[in-house]
This record gives sequence, structure tokens and C-alpha cells, in this order.
Amino acid sequence: MSIRFEVRRQTSVSKQKAYHGLIDLNSARTWMQGFVGIERLDEGPMKVGSEWMETRKMFGKEASEHFEVVELIEPDKIVLRCDGTKGTTGKGEFVFSYILATSNDHTEITLNGEINGLTGFSKLLGKLMAGTFKKACAKDMDALIRYLEK
Repeated sequence: MSIRFEVRRQTSVSKQKAYHGLIDLNSARTWMQGFVGIERLDEGPMKVGSEWMETRKMFGKEASEHFEVVELIEPDKIVLRCDGTKGTTGKGEFVFSYILATSNDHTEITLNGEINGLTGFSKLLGKLMAGTFKKACAKDMDALIRYLEK
């Protein structure tokens, strides 16, 4: 059974600009909370199969996680997968699906988050942490939107 959450935000920037902001790893240092660094594991433009290690300071400690692009449909959808077995988390799979839509003069960004592969105590802890995870994702999206709207 997966743990799911949703974060929905609106921005005044175009859908295209929001899409590019979500996949622009170079700008992350400007807006991402707790940013320590990102190491690309491939080269060239972002595409399906692109991978990177993202390191942030969380709860006073550095944590690194492995991300992979699963789906890109420009400018409508981005799906990222975080393989917890390859990072600090040590277990689980985290899927982040961003859906972008135009609504009036705004772009609506919906993040559907899904946490899979947790068992036993980590599954219970995951359920308890889902609210914290959702808040962290919302803060990231708010920070990205502030950056893009400057």
C-alpha cells in the first residue's frame, strides 16, 4: 500500500516557464531549502532517464538522495522517482508527479506524491511522516514559485 499526498499551487508565470523551472537543476541552489549540492550522473539536457544525487541539510544533518526522470511531457507533466535504496533513506521509493495546467491567467501546478516500498516500522513511520513530507514539498514549491515570479 502506498502513502499518497497532494500539493497544489498557482503561479503567474507561464506553464512553459514553470515546467523549465521544475527541471532546472542549476537554479536549485537559488531557491531550494537546505541546498548543499546536486551531482548530475549523466550529461546534456534533462530527459527521461536523467539521474542525479541531491544533497540537502535536513534536521541538522546532510542527506543525499538519488533521483531519476521517469516521464517528461513538455510543458504538461514531469515525473521524478527517488530510489531510497540508493540514498540516505536506505529504503522505499518516492514518486513525484507534477501536472501543469493553465487556468485563467495562471499556471496551476499539482504535485502528486507517492511513497512506496516501506515495510514494518518504516511503514508506520512513513504514515506519520507523510504530513511532514507534504509540508516540505509545499515549502519547496512555494520557494520555486517565488524564484520564478521575480
